[in-house]
Amino acid sequence: MTSAYQKMTDAELDAALAELEREAADLRAAGLKLDMARGKPSPEQTALSRPMLDLVTSGSDLTDGGSFADNYGDPDGLPSARALAAELIGVDAANVSVIGSSSLNLMYDCVMNGYVHGIAGERPWCQQGTVKFLCPAPGYDRHFTVTESFGIENVPVPMREDGPDMDVVRELVEGDPQVKGIWCVPRYANPTGVTYSDDVVRAFAALRPAAPDFRIFWDNAYCVHTFAGEGDPLMNIFDALAEQGGEKNLVYEFASTAKVTFPSSGMAWVAASPADMAELRAAFSAMRVSPEKISQLAHVRFLKDAAGVAEHMRRHAELVAPRFALVEEKLSAGLGDLGVASWTHPKGGYFVSFEGPEGSAKAIVELAGELGVKLTPAGAPWPYGADPADTNIRIAPTYPSLEELGKALDVFVVAVRLVAARLARAERA
Repeated sequence: MTSAYQKMTDAELDAALAELEREAADLRAAGLKLDMARGKPSPEQTALSRPMLDLVTSGSDLTDGGSFADNYGDPDGLPSARALAAELIGVDAANVSVIGSSSLNLMYDCVMNGYVHGIAGERPWCQQGTVKFLCPAPGYDRHFTVTESFGIENVPVPMREDGPDMDVVRELVEGDPQVKGIWCVPRYANPTGVTYSDDVVRAFAALRPAAPDFRIFWDNAYCVHTFAGEGDPLMNIFDALAEQGGEKNLVYEFASTAKVTFPSSGMAWVAASPADMAELRAAFSAMRVSPEKISQLAHVRFLKDAAGVAEHMRRHAELVAPRFALVEEKLSAGLGDLGVASWTHPKGGYFVSFEGPEGSAKAIVELAGELGVKLTPAGAPWPYGADPADTNIRIAPTYPSLEELGKALDVFVVAVRLVAARLARAERA
C-alpha cells in the first residue's frame, strides 16, 4: 500500500516533516515519563481482589475437605483448587496439578524435565544434539526466552488471523524429529489477540509428530480474559484430541490466576493426559513436597467457581475495555487515513499488535522513548528479537490510567507519523 506521505509532492512532504518535527520537539520538551512496555493489570484491577485478603486470617478454618492448607501434603494442590482449575479449562481434576503462582515457572519446569530427564522414555533433549521449538510469531517473548535459555533452537512460524500457519507447523512437526515442542497462546494470543479457530485446534490435535517426545505447550493464559461481549470461543484442545479416538500424549495445558487476582500471588496449574501427568508428577516430586496452599484456599473461597470467576472478570472488563477503546480511537484518528499502519482489534487479552511500514519498528520505539513513552522493544515478539521486516510493535494499554494512556498514544502516533514521513523522504534521496 502506498502511504499518504509517499503520494505527497516534495514540497508537501517537506512541510509535513517540518510540522511533525515541531510536534516532536514540543513533546520532548514536556518531559513525559509514560510506560506501555508490559501487559500488567492496573492498580484498579488488582484492587478488585483485595477482599480476598480478608478471607484467610489467624482464626480461619484451614481445612479443605480432608486436606490441610497449613501443613504438608497434597502435592497436586488442594482438592478445591484443582476442581476450580479444572472447571476453568474444561478438564478432569484428576489430570490437573495446581503448583505455585506462575504458569511460566511451570512451563520452565516442563521444558527442564524434557531437557534433563527426557519425555516418554526418550533420551533427554540435552543428549539429542540440536533440538528445536516452534514459535508462532509475533508471539510471547518470555516463552521464547525459556527455550533460548536452554540452548534450544527457536524456529519462527507465521501467525495468521485464525492461529499459526498449520501447513508449516505440520510439515515441521511431522517431518523433523528434532522438533520437540511448540509454544501456543490459543485464546487472545500475545500480542495479536487472535483466538485459534476450531480448524486450527483440530489440526493441532491431529498432528502425528516425528518425535515421540514432542509436546504442545498450550498456554491458555487468557482463557477467561474477555472484555467485549461474549468474546471469542475456543475449542477445548482435549475435546479435539478425544475426537481423534483413544488417548494421546500430546498437550501440556497451562493457566493461572495471574491477571485474575494478583500477579505472582495466585494459583498456576498444568493439565495433561494421565500418562503425561504421571510423568510430570514424578519430576515435580523431586522439586517440591507440596505447593503453597493457603493462597489456594483463599482463591477458592474468593472466586468459588467458574461463575464466580466470570463475574469477577466482568468487573475487570469494565476497567480494561475503555483502555482498548481508547487505543482504537487514537490510532484510527491519528493514523487511519495515512496508509502507514495496521493493528489488531482484540476482544480480550492484554495487547494490541501494531504493524508499521517496513523498517520502521525500531525507529518508532526509539523515538517514542526519546519523547517520553516506554514501549516493548521492537522485535520482542519474535524469536531472538529478530523481526525480519522490522514492522511489529506490541502495545500494552492496561496499566496506565486512561489519562496517561491517552497521552502515551498521542506520543506514539506522532512517532509513527514522523518515522513514516522520514522513510518516505529517504526513498527519494
